[in-house]
Amino acid sequence: MSTPSSAEAQPGQPSLRRVMGPGLLLLFIVGDILGTGIYALTGQVAKQVGGVVWLPFLVAFAVALMTAFSYLELVTKYPRAAGAALYTHKAFGVHFITFIVAFAVMCSGITSASTASRAFAANMSNAFDLNLAGIGITVAGLVFMAAVAAINFRGVSESVKFNVVLTCVELSGLLIIVVIGLMAISAGEGDVARALEFKRADDGGMFWPVIAGTTLAFFAMVGFEDSVNMAEECKDPVRHFPKVLLAGLVITGVIYVAVSVAAITLVPADKLGEGETPLLQVVAAGAPDFPLWVFGIITMFAVANSALINMLMASRLLYGMSNVHVLPPLFGKVHLKRRTPYIAILFTTLLAFGLITFVGEVPALGGTTALLLLCVFAVVNVAVLVLRRDPVAHQHFKTPVFLPLLGALCCAFLAGPWTGRDQVQYKVAGVLLGIGVALWLVTVLLNRATGQKPAEPIIVPAPPE
Repeated sequence: MSTPSSAEAQPGQPSLRRVMGPGLLLLFIVGDILGTGIYALTGQVAKQVGGVVWLPFLVAFAVALMTAFSYLELVTKYPRAAGAALYTHKAFGVHFITFIVAFAVMCSGITSASTASRAFAANMSNAFDLNLAGIGITVAGLVFMAAVAAINFRGVSESVKFNVVLTCVELSGLLIIVVIGLMAISAGEGDVARALEFKRADDGGMFWPVIAGTTLAFFAMVGFEDSVNMAEECKDPVRHFPKVLLAGLVITGVIYVAVSVAAITLVPADKLGEGETPLLQVVAAGAPDFPLWVFGIITMFAVANSALINMLMASRLLYGMSNVHVLPPLFGKVHLKRRTPYIAILFTTLLAFGLITFVGEVPALGGTTALLLLCVFAVVNVAVLVLRRDPVAHQHFKTPVFLPLLGALCCAFLAGPWTGRDQVQYKVAGVLLGIGVALWLVTVLLNRATGQKPAEPIIVPAPPE
């Protein structure tokens, strides 16, 4: 089976370097899914459902898994950096829809990274007793985001190697929680029975509390879709993606359930929902002799990893779409020495600076991330069915038809206001997409002035290694 590759880079531009094997790809996926969500949102989910805090994470995992199967068919069929935007373009051929999807995915990565940057600054302040507040947190978040941009610019090889270190650190933090929970249970401490206690709605039902909790927990499950935007930097995307992506999702799903059960065993739901450091409360309750500042530093590394991977994804997405002229060619420029899309990195970093400075609310940014991606996932699940009419010459993964159908319905349902989603998330998403519409109009005018038309993506055979 010949391995397809990306379309060629713009004339005069070097191609991206293929450095990611299955090991690095697995760590990339696991590291991207783990992070800010589980470290920050466990308590907020407990507020919605009570002791069964693990259930919304399990439901979110199921919805993410259905969509992951659609991504697997598409990324092995069209292994290029543009991801969901490429699939939308191939399926519907409407450049405006393609651009909105691309911009929505990009914004989801930047809102997630901005959330992580402010969380990093807050945890740094607590870990080192800096007493930062207000403008101090904002400035620290901006400095952190600038450091992420520098690592991103230096190169994907350096970035994914740094990701390996950060992933190991954040995994160690979650394993500490699981071990503390197991030790407490074996010693007869805590209350495992709390893991089966529901917090019912006013009408006595359990459905809507679980749905509300799932809209929060879904933020902790996103990240797997970022990996498809790294397809041009993977050594063999067609062969590696299916097993690695599914393995990464299962690993993170098991860890989330284990962490949730350990947390609720040691800390009651109402107390777990207090403050912004729920897992720190678990450590304090289950292992009072454990130095809390150490866990604070681990949390900093965890959210730093989320920021790095999301900014990697956003810049590569802009690069990929520029190469098919859906975005201006400026975003497709690659640094001759570093071989990284430096203009795309600069643009996404500036947009993150704006979000950190003018929005700043961690719940609003995190919820907006999930909202944008749920809408994109619904489109991708439909696109995989439409593209069954577009055969390719090489073999690729195929998902059962019922999975994308069910995935599209579930994603559309979870994106709706009937789930109890905070209205501010729709406002932030609306402003971001408004920026996208304005940029699309600029792109149309630029294409007309230069006589350029958006190109149909072409999959070409990979050159010999």
